Amino acid sequence: MQYYSLNKKAPNVSFKDAVIKGIAPDKGLYFPESITPLSQNFFNKIETLSTTEIAYEAIKQFVGAEIPENELKKIIKDTLSFDFPVVPINDTIASLELFHGPTMAFKDVGARFMARCFGYFNKDKATTKVTVLVATSGDTGGAVASGFFGVEGIDVVILYPSGKVSEVQEKQLTTLGNNIKALEVNGTFDDCQAMVKTAFLDEELTSQRNLTSANSINVARWLPQMFYFFFAYKQLKDKNKDLVFSIPSGNFGNICAGIMAQQLGLPVKQFIAATNANNIVPNYLETGIYSPKPSKQTISNAMDVGDPSNFIRIQEIYGSDKELKKNLSSYSFSDDETREAMKEIKQNSGYVADPHGAVGYLGLKKYFENNNGQGIFLETAHPVKFLDVVEPVLNETIKYPQQILNVIDKEKKSTIISTYQELKTYLINTK
Repeated sequence: MQYYSLNKKAPNVSFKDAVIKGIAPDKGLYFPESITPLSQNFFNKIETLSTTEIAYEAIKQFVGAEIPENELKKIIKDTLSFDFPVVPINDTIASLELFHGPTMAFKDVGARFMARCFGYFNKDKATTKVTVLVATSGDTGGAVASGFFGVEGIDVVILYPSGKVSEVQEKQLTTLGNNIKALEVNGTFDDCQAMVKTAFLDEELTSQRNLTSANSINVARWLPQMFYFFFAYKQLKDKNKDLVFSIPSGNFGNICAGIMAQQLGLPVKQFIAATNANNIVPNYLETGIYSPKPSKQTISNAMDVGDPSNFIRIQEIYGSDKELKKNLSSYSFSDDETREAMKEIKQNSGYVADPHGAVGYLGLKKYFENNNGQGIFLETAHPVKFLDVVEPVLNETIKYPQQILNVIDKEKKSTIISTYQELKTYLINTK
């Protein structure tokens, strides 16, 4: 399998090179040169397959011969060492829980898979030492920190916006130490992301430090997110209902991975990109004009993205606006609507949703005003990661799971920066 740049001005590369480079020299995201649908037999027998078997079939064509079958299956098994339950909310809506991993967020899957791929590629220490440089609006940082912790030959530098992530999220990315370093940025997530993008294009810096990304722009972070759409389908009791996925969307990597699963043959009627006040894609589908804006801070902070990187991949998959709009709906919801949805879910079903899952739920409710189907929203993080929102809204105390107890009392260690030049100086001087 070869990967090409979506800017079409860079050479094609292998899976390994796409993973290690992260982004193409022409600044484009990498995309697989072909997508071959899985056999109908795979879907007919999916209930008999393990999570490892399902995931292997989904991703093997994208890895190709770069990682041998037995090694790839081992990587997948290590990655998927937790559950992905579908929990009914009512007759037509269910929650797909993606928070049972070590940092209690859906990004554990991509981060663990990517880290293990790096570990395999670096097993003979033939690969030059790599610095994973990543911006986070909340959960990416903790998942990447956990996934790459102690991986030989890899340094991790995480940029996060000061005062704009929850206490639990901050502890998960600032307390590990070892090969994990946290930079606290005076600014927004968009400022963090802009610094990271600038670093990748800074030839003076990249000549001294081998940089790659662990955001969903990296194919090894993005593609494994396909897995849980297949896992949800496996758990459906009635597979003949029209399946509708509503995904709380920030950088659009998660929903783009779901759309890749659809391209592999997963029978999905509709995807809903449910956003908060950062409504760039809903506006685009309404007006035809893609207009990035500075991100707005909301109670669903992991979705506070004003220029979603992965939307260009979705456009590439569908090829035309007509096809895109046929398969993708997108709605924006306010913080007040999100709070009301959290209350409604709790009152009607007893289920405690985090603010991101609540936005996904709202997307299904909106879609089902004029459509039918079996709706699944992605509950992307455990409510404990957003205690400052969940507890006041629901007026109840959320207990810390063990994964959080392990970090909450540890000492935070971060370096505060405000400008790209400070980031560059840090990277050059702290090898």
